Amino acid sequence: MNRRSFLKAALAAGLSPRLALGAQRRDAMFVSLNSSLTRRMEWLDFARLAATAGYGGVDVDLGGAETQGAPATRMLLNSLKIAPGSIGLPVAFAGDDAAYQSGLARLEDAAMFAAIIGCPRMVAVLPPSSATPKPEFRALLKSRLAAIAKILQPSSVRLGLEFLGPLHFRTRQPHEFIWRMPEALEFSAECGPNVGLLLDAWHWHHAGATAADILAAGKARIVHIHVSDAKAQPPEEVRDNQRLMPGEGVIDLGGFFQALKKIDYTDAVSPEPLGRIPAEMTPEEAARLGLRTTLGVMKKAGVI
Repeated sequence: MNRRSFLKAALAAGLSPRLALGAQRRDAMFVSLNSSLTRRMEWLDFARLAATAGYGGVDVDLGGAETQGAPATRMLLNSLKIAPGSIGLPVAFAGDDAAYQSGLARLEDAAMFAAIIGCPRMVAVLPPSSATPKPEFRALLKSRLAAIAKILQPSSVRLGLEFLGPLHFRTRQPHEFIWRMPEALEFSAECGPNVGLLLDAWHWHHAGATAADILAAGKARIVHIHVSDAKAQPPEEVRDNQRLMPGEGVIDLGGFFQALKKIDYTDAVSPEPLGRIPAEMTPEEAARLGLRTTLGVMKKAGVI
């Protein structure tokens, strides 16, 4: 039996995302360890750190987890009593055609792997600007993402697209692309019924989005959450690696989380404070800081 046949057989045998993982609640948001807190770690060490630091989940390193195999990865998560948060989409959908086709050829296996380990969520970033005029680039990405969504559907895997809000991203290339939340939401819906948003509070804030935009999206279109905070800055000075820990800045995280609760979002929340962790801080210290500050704003918002 080859690898793909094995994965299909495992899915058919009942290893579905709906089976319980550890002691995780399924009716509330949980915090998932993100590698932006710890820098690069081996997958097994990273997953174990998530558990020992007190996280409810861990963002999955697909390459590292695949070397262990799907059943072993599922057993690991069960034994650590943590849930998988998200998996990065292993397809370069905005690049050259050869890279896209290469990733697409491996996507079915990756989707089945995600389903078996109980992580029916993949995430990717929408380019905020391009060298190609927007109508042409939009048509290309829509076609590619629709093909990706179709491959993910049999494994019940959803795709979350992250829009990037800061001005410096939108002006890197000649043509501005999709960076506002309502437009990103509209575009994702056009790509497939299993496509929605990876909603990052940092980008939500810098794109001028509101709690009303979250309510308009609804639970069906919010796939995954990233959270950090921002200092008050004029748009031209904002850079992506200047983030703060949740609760240290000016983002309305109370309104952000309360809107998520209103739409009944009950999946992972991954702290992603890019640039905030000092070089001398250990992964353990950084992981605990990320968890403490994230839980702090969630408790203050009344969502946990």
